[in-house]
Amino acid sequence: MTKNVTKNHLFNERTSQLMKVLVESYINDGLPVGSKALVESSGLKVSSATVRNVMADLEKMGLIHAPHTSAGRVPTVQGYRLFVDSLLSVKQPDKQLLKEFASHINDADDQAKTLENAMDTLSGMTQMAGLVVLPKKELIALIQIEFIPLSNNRILAVLVQSDNEVQNRVLQLECDYSPAQLQQMSNYLNTLLMGKSIKTVCRILTREMENTRQKMDHMMRSAIQMATHAFAEHHEDQNDFMISGETNLMQYADNADMDKMRQLFEAFHEKQHILGLLSQVSDADGVQLFIGQESGYGPLDDCSVVAAPYQIEGQSMGVLGVIGPTRMAYDKVIPIVDITAKLLTSALNHEN
Repeated sequence: MTKNVTKNHLFNERTSQLMKVLVESYINDGLPVGSKALVESSGLKVSSATVRNVMADLEKMGLIHAPHTSAGRVPTVQGYRLFVDSLLSVKQPDKQLLKEFASHINDADDQAKTLENAMDTLSGMTQMAGLVVLPKKELIALIQIEFIPLSNNRILAVLVQSDNEVQNRVLQLECDYSPAQLQQMSNYLNTLLMGKSIKTVCRILTREMENTRQKMDHMMRSAIQMATHAFAEHHEDQNDFMISGETNLMQYADNADMDKMRQLFEAFHEKQHILGLLSQVSDADGVQLFIGQESGYGPLDDCSVVAAPYQIEGQSMGVLGVIGPTRMAYDKVIPIVDITAKLLTSALNHEN
């Protein structure tokens, strides 16, 4: 996931300072940094010749390179990694901003809206693409299922889940059932399924429908059929993510990058590879970074992904983060992602 750049004997305090200033300067204005500008920005009492020698050493170490024929230098992926791991000083948002974060994330009536608000907060505060991976289905358990009679042979199936989500499904039946019969079905299903993961519930229902039909009485068969319809939307095993602010990324691209931008937007649509990348974050401790080619996925070669897991009842349930250019303000983005993940965790655990 991350690559540590080993410092050798060339990497002294002066070199560290020049490397730090070079990266910060490039992040700030996107222009290759020359030795003269580096002397002026670093505050060090060194000559341009000395700085050129240091830059030559940094280039040999694979930490900076010259784009095209420019006299200046820009960081490589390894350079950004060294900067983030060893030279970065993060900037915590002020208390008023934190209050605004919390207020927006908590301004929701259900889990889906809470997740959406967290995603929008990330996108708005970073001006990048914010995303949130929805709770992992294999970790969500069924707490209770109830059937409530409606009119015209319809019932309301109420599914209470361990992620504090309550889902309602209106089912059309072929015949009418009394409240007592529906309660009997609910009791049977709760005994069979309560505490099982949603993924396991779907497997059990499929197995019961296929293998034990002859052994069931009419009431049990009807209960299984009704539960199968109620959980129909859960049979998709693939996790999913929501994303907002994709168009924010257009401001970081020039005309030469439009093809790469199209590939990135296609990756957002296809989702599979990004979900695979973010799955590496779900069980991690705190914020994780993938810088450029560290993602192992071509459309993200010029991007950085900053992500963190969120939890429900102490268990990692999903991931949120941002996707932006490698030339992002890591000192601001990292704490924003970290704080948003913690606020989302808090909001989800206080729902209902």
